[in-house]
Amino acid sequence: MADLLELAEKIVKNGPHKMESTPRRVRGLFGGKYIFDTTQADYVWEHPYYPYFYIPISCFSKDALHATAPYPSSNKAYYIGRLNSGPSHTDRVIVFRPSSSPLSDLVRIEHSAISWFVEDEHILGSHPKDPYKRIETFPSSRQVRIEWNGVTIAESTQSVFLYETMLRPRYYLNPTSIQDWSLLVESETTSYCPYKGMANYYHLRVNGKERKDAVWYYKYPTSESALVAGRLCFYNEKVDVFVDGVKEE
Repeated sequence: MADLLELAEKIVKNGPHKMESTPRRVRGLFGGKYIFDTTQADYVWEHPYYPYFYIPISCFSKDALHATAPYPSSNKAYYIGRLNSGPSHTDRVIVFRPSSSPLSDLVRIEHSAISWFVEDEHILGSHPKDPYKRIETFPSSRQVRIEWNGVTIAESTQSVFLYETMLRPRYYLNPTSIQDWSLLVESETTSYCPYKGMANYYHLRVNGKERKDAVWYYKYPTSESALVAGRLCFYNEKVDVFVDGVKEE
């Protein structure tokens, strides 16, 4: 809870980095029930990188939201709330009191504590999509070569280049571009991206050395990233990537 109190104090003192309303329908599923269903949510950027949804307190279903500490009688501009729904409960909730602040009467729920839906899309990952970021995917005949520890791992002129706002390009290669599949070892790691979906990983094991989770792929990506389905992407930061013979920095 200490991290929530620290976050609440910081936001009350400094204000959010940015916030704006959204007409999107936002729903929260918790304990088998929707505890809110609203078109009055706000995007709130607690930092410059991506937003969270803050929900008006009036949008919660009856008896879903309660106070824990500091209690509503204290002089804080916020209190820690508790969500109850069926057998489930969580205290990863900040409730902002009525005030002149733009955060007045808004509720911040830890994104991983409940299941979020925007319109009818289940949002994966640790935050909602940023409305000012986008994904673009393009088939490319440029030569991409992947090397690590002195060995060429993959080479292709039939890749898909993925461009994501403010991030470096990523190159998704066909599985047939792998020179030796014995160099890839399945990992148990998974991750979730709101723009691309759930990723699975491989380690690289070359000449007695291992680079953990150096390769990822999406079995079932979101519609906006459909072109990368089943393709392999190598962490530019963990291997040597050459595009048209030029090594990336």
